[in-house]
Amino acid sequence: MLEGKKFDVEHALSMYPDSFATFPAAALYDEQALASQKAIIDKCHIYMIGLVPIARLDGLKMEGHDLKAAISVAGQGHILTWQMPDGWTLEQEEGAYHLQSPEGGKYEFKNEELFKALRQSGINVNFDVQYIGQAYGDEGSRTAFERLKKHETLQKISLEGVKAGYRLEVLLLEPVAGNRVITLFNPKAENKADGADRIAAGLDKLFDTTEKERISLYEAALIRYFKPPYNSKFKDSFPSTNMKLLKECYDKDFAAVIAEVGFDELPYELCSDSVEAKHKHFATHDLHDDASRQVFFSKVT
Repeated sequence: MLEGKKFDVEHALSMYPDSFATFPAAALYDEQALASQKAIIDKCHIYMIGLVPIARLDGLKMEGHDLKAAISVAGQGHILTWQMPDGWTLEQEEGAYHLQSPEGGKYEFKNEELFKALRQSGINVNFDVQYIGQAYGDEGSRTAFERLKKHETLQKISLEGVKAGYRLEVLLLEPVAGNRVITLFNPKAENKADGADRIAAGLDKLFDTTEKERISLYEAALIRYFKPPYNSKFKDSFPSTNMKLLKECYDKDFAAVIAEVGFDELPYELCSDSVEAKHKHFATHDLHDDASRQVFFSKVT
């Protein structure tokens, strides 16, 4: 797999998120509903808009210590069971269920919690990616949340209609603050004379890539990977030697960029018309058409 490759040292710029926040698009205008996530929301510069099925709670009942819930998701019914601690009771108030602790605390059932419970039971719920964007501003002064409050595409998706049984969901991502470079050393490469210079170039990129550049590269790599229907820029043009965004990657002679997304705590799996539903995604892009430079994602034949 490494034979016939050009250089003995190749670098890939790797980007991934450190934290996330997710909520229904309608909650953008309800600061109280998002108060618990505000600390994370204020750090996120990448956003995804997607469609998720509405989880409907059809019924609850307690059988001894077992709480049983009948849930329907996109027309499919499921029964989930939890074992409750001593003293917890199931209450119904004005047609809404809640659990009550022995101390009097109330626990309501929300879509996100139902999604998590479904996933823990091996039933996956999909987030169908419709649009990916970013907001940065001057020195990171603008967040994805602020951008979304007046977002034309979000309004367009809403106006064009969300199919029955689904709702618009927002996923905010905070790409990790530092840079990460993956380096491959190839003893079978054709050129072994420039290794030291190529290591230095990779270190330059590691320390010199700005947060703004990283945010833009991460956004473009994810758009190219998911190909969301409401994106146009980057969907078919990334990567390109003519792209200003990638100029420094090419100047430093990087071979590839990698954008990861996926959290164990995420209540659904991301997907699109181009990408199957998975819990973790790796958007991998070679920066060179020359096969001798494509070393990170080569397949054994």
